[in-house]
Amino acid sequence: MTVEVTRLPSGLTVVTDAMPHLQTASIGVWVGSGSRDEQPEEHGISHLLEHMAFKGTERRSAQQIAEEIEAVGGDINAATSFETTAYFASVLQANMPLVIDVLSDILSRPTFDPAELKREQNVIVQEIGATEDAPDDLVFDYLQSVAFPNQPMGRSILGTPKTVCSFKDRNLRAYLSRNYRAPDMVLAATGAVEHGAVVAEVERRFGHFNGPAAPVPQPAGFGGGTKLEARDLEQVHIALALEGLPQRDPDLFSLQVFSIVVGGGMSSRLFQEVREKRGLCYTISAFHAPYADTGMFGIYAGTDAGDVKELMRVVVDETATAAGTITEAEVDRAKAQIKVGLLMALESSGARARQLANQILTHGRPLSIDELIGKIENVTVESARAAGSGLIARARPAIAALGPSKGLESAGTIVESFKRRAA
Repeated sequence: MTVEVTRLPSGLTVVTDAMPHLQTASIGVWVGSGSRDEQPEEHGISHLLEHMAFKGTERRSAQQIAEEIEAVGGDINAATSFETTAYFASVLQANMPLVIDVLSDILSRPTFDPAELKREQNVIVQEIGATEDAPDDLVFDYLQSVAFPNQPMGRSILGTPKTVCSFKDRNLRAYLSRNYRAPDMVLAATGAVEHGAVVAEVERRFGHFNGPAAPVPQPAGFGGGTKLEARDLEQVHIALALEGLPQRDPDLFSLQVFSIVVGGGMSSRLFQEVREKRGLCYTISAFHAPYADTGMFGIYAGTDAGDVKELMRVVVDETATAAGTITEAEVDRAKAQIKVGLLMALESSGARARQLANQILTHGRPLSIDELIGKIENVTVESARAAGSGLIARARPAIAALGPSKGLESAGTIVESFKRRAA
């Protein structure tokens, strides 16, 4: 095993995985802070901070940040989720010190220039507008708000135009100071890297981050309910959710297998029954998103308004029936899909860095491939059925739908349907 871990005195964790067949390296900083760490008046600030990190530091302008990385053929980017924010780059082996220097610079010395802030606020307003114009994206924002009502987990990561445009540099600095703490940060480097050299660079560059861990965010509480919005669209876009399992739950992989059997591919029950046999939609899929203290099992479909009622009936029936009838062949097929997805991360330095960082933020340590494969192999027909039955038993479904009004009433009936099946 080539994974090495060093925890610095500040609490910051450095993890590396040398991949000798590569000549490039992927390096990133993952912060255990995302949109669920925002206070009510901070809606959207974690995502804005991610944008503003690239808009100038005490040593570099926004243009210089981009040019220094691209001058050596690299690329740099970032991403915000509900629970983490990541800043990462890929470069040739020799340019590892440059990347660590730039990452440290943008996180510890941002200037938050007022002119840059105003421009970037407008950029995010455009990004919010783009989501509003994409119903297959917007429906998931609606679903999140119904599943986790009146709490940070239920708010859009992007924020609203009003909240985003209200932030000043002092707000960004306060959020950065409160949440970007060394004990909640992981620097992951994979590919053509040497652990000692990476640690030495991190020790030099990341001394600004210290202090105790960031405050623990508000616990998430799954609510359930319905949000329907009439829109002049060709299709009704429907997303539904049931309360799932958190990241460290021992039954997590059993529920992941259940979700794949239900709607995780072309061989899944929903794809075969809804699309192949009945032709009710072009797209239908199921997923399970685990978080630190909760989870969300979801299903998405887009269909003609006239087909909503039949589609909803089939979705409820197939999901509930699967909890008692999953077969060994289906379990084996789902386990194979999970294992392939896991092992494919070993072939990409970027995916491997993300995998290791998330494992440390979740479990406090990297998990070996053998350990993960063992967890997957331990899933049985009985445990997958039990995970599905538990899902149905917790039935407080959340449903979001938007599209022609004549299809929305039928979409709303799924709430009562699931409750009846759980009773």
